[in-house]
Amino acid sequence: MTVDVVVVSYNSGDTLRGCVEPLCDVPGVDVIVVDNDSPQDPLPTIADLPVRTIRAPRNGGFSYGCNLGAAGGASDAILFLNPDAVLSPGDLAQLVAVLEREPSTGIVAPRILGGEGELALSRRREPRLASTFAQALFLHRLLPTAAWTDEMIRDPQGYDVPGDAEWLSGACLLIRRDAFEAIGGFDEGFFLYCEDTDICVRMRAHGLAVRYEPAATARHQEGSSAPRAELAAIHARSRARYARLHYTRPAAFAESCLLALSAVTHAVVTAPRRRAAAKGHYAALRAVALPSRKN
Repeated sequence: MTVDVVVVSYNSGDTLRGCVEPLCDVPGVDVIVVDNDSPQDPLPTIADLPVRTIRAPRNGGFSYGCNLGAAGGASDAILFLNPDAVLSPGDLAQLVAVLEREPSTGIVAPRILGGEGELALSRRREPRLASTFAQALFLHRLLPTAAWTDEMIRDPQGYDVPGDAEWLSGACLLIRRDAFEAIGGFDEGFFLYCEDTDICVRMRAHGLAVRYEPAATARHQEGSSAPRAELAAIHARSRARYARLHYTRPAAFAESCLLALSAVTHAVVTAPRRRAAAKGHYAALRAVALPSRKN
């Protein structure tokens, strides 16, 4: 099985080379880097490597960049890898082996470790009203083992064995190309966040499994590309859009209300000690209370 590795970069000059260099000389693997119109051009950092580069004419978001990169290749599978993540050739081979032996699997993802070697909680449950309500009132902290309070699977033992997942972190996803094309690729209506949730849910609706494979491990220095406070509004907008696509209309309205409540409660809690984060939450409140027409 041949693989196109698609890396979407935005101001990722500090991490991009470390991401693509381990995979750029692997037989059967073609590395494609899409620069999403970065103000700080990262492509010179990989100019001497045997990779293909695509300069996007605009920053259309992560989904847009992924689809642009995927369209530039023709391999059997596509590895979507964040520019601040690293996957070794051996770990990629473990993921490829899953698709080769399991025709019923459309997406497979590895165990993910953070920059300090800590386990990243990459196995997730589908979003639902109960979990949004719980997080708005911080119930996921009071009841961390209750499945209804959180989308993240927090039990470390859940990361020791392979198995089906409702959705998996988009930091590192290997997707069967024919299935990816059959479901229309990533939804470019998601600028950032929820595109991984959405594609996993649509893949399962297409009749193919989403699999977690701990025999493969990726390293991910999450959040290196932008401060999280600045992304709170984008995250809230994406969550509301996901609900409009996948919930009933009353449930989608309820989700928007709960997202607004969550923005308020988190702003109030963070304001005394983290003013920038509080501003981000207030921006999230505006994003769900006054959604733009294009979303």
